Amino acid sequence: MIAAALKPPLRPILVHIIPMRQCNLSCTYCNEYDDFSKPVPTAEMLRRIDHLARLGALSVHLSGGEPLLHPDVDEIIRRIRHHGMSSGLLTNGYLLNVERIQRLNRAGLDNLQISIDNVAPDDVSKKSLKVLDQKLRWLAQHAEFDVNINSVLGSGMTRPEEARVVAERARELGFKGAVGILHDGNGQQIEPLNERQWRIYEQIVGHRGNSFSAFIHYDQFQKNLARGLPNNWHCHAGSRYLYVCEEGLVHYCSQQRGHPGIPLEQYAAEHLEREYHTVKQCAPYCTVSCVHRVAVVDEFRVNPTAALSQFFPQRLPMPVRVLKWLFVPKTQGQPTAAARLTVKLFKLK
Repeated sequence: MIAAALKPPLRPILVHIIPMRQCNLSCTYCNEYDDFSKPVPTAEMLRRIDHLARLGALSVHLSGGEPLLHPDVDEIIRRIRHHGMSSGLLTNGYLLNVERIQRLNRAGLDNLQISIDNVAPDDVSKKSLKVLDQKLRWLAQHAEFDVNINSVLGSGMTRPEEARVVAERARELGFKGAVGILHDGNGQQIEPLNERQWRIYEQIVGHRGNSFSAFIHYDQFQKNLARGLPNNWHCHAGSRYLYVCEEGLVHYCSQQRGHPGIPLEQYAAEHLEREYHTVKQCAPYCTVSCVHRVAVVDEFRVNPTAALSQFFPQRLPMPVRVLKWLFVPKTQGQPTAAARLTVKLFKLK
C-alpha cells in the first residue's frame, strides 16, 4: 500500500466513510453521532465505494455513528475488498458476538478498532472494559482480522489510570493498543497532559511495539501534543486522507466538517491536487492521528533524505540506514537498483 502511495498520481491513502450516523450509545464528549438518522441506502454506499476506487483510494474504513447498525455493512465491506482496497471498521463493540465476528471474517474485513474509555461505565461514556471484555475475548478467539484497542488521556478524563488497565488488557489478548489525546470539537488539543497523566502515557507508550506507524504517531506528533507543543507539518487532508459523511460530502476530517464540503461524486484529481497543497490552520495542534500518519508518506516521497534527518536528528538506527542505502537515490530522480526491483516485483508500473 505504501509503495502504491509513493507512485504518482496522487491518490487517497486512507478514507473514513460514514454508512450510519446514528449510534446506540450517547457518550457526552462525542460530536460524531445522532439518535435518529437512517442508514445510507446500500446502493448509494456501493456507488460511493466505486467512486473511491476510481480515485485510487488504498484503504477505506467504515465509521459513524455506529457502522454495525447498518443492515448491509458486510456487503459494503465486500465491495471495498472487491476493488482491492484495504477495509477497516471503527465500532463501539456493543453489537459484536461470535456470529457477527464470523460474518466480518467472511466479508474480508482487514482491521477493526474499538475505543474503550474506562473500566466501568459512567455518565460520560458507556464504552467500558467491564461491558466489552467478553466481546474482546470473542474477538481474540474468532477474529481473522487485526484488532486495535484505543484509549484516551487528557482533560476531562478523571481516572487516567484506567487507560493503562485498558492497554494492558489489550496486550493480554494479543491485540494492538493505542492511546490518544482528548480533543475539542475542532480536533484540537485541549491542554497538555498533567504529571499524573504523562506518567501513565509513557507507561502505555513504552509497550507500543516497534512499528514505523507507532513511531510516527507517538514520537513525531503525539509527544509534542502531550506536552502542549505544536507540530510543524503540512496536513494533506482532503487529498491523502478523506472523510466522507453520510450525506456523501468530502471533508478534511470528522472535526473539520464543511471543508471543503464537495460531493464525493464530483471529487476528482484536481481536488486531490488542490487540497494536497492547501494550508490548514488547524494543523499545529491537530490530534487526528490517521491524518498525521498518511502525511508522513509524502515527507519521504518528496525528500526522503530530509525526512530521515527530521525524524532521526541524532543518528539513524541500523535498519533505517540499510533501507536508506537500498532505496534512497544518491542522484536526484535516479532510482536505486533495489527500488527498480521493488517496482517490478509489485508491478507498480
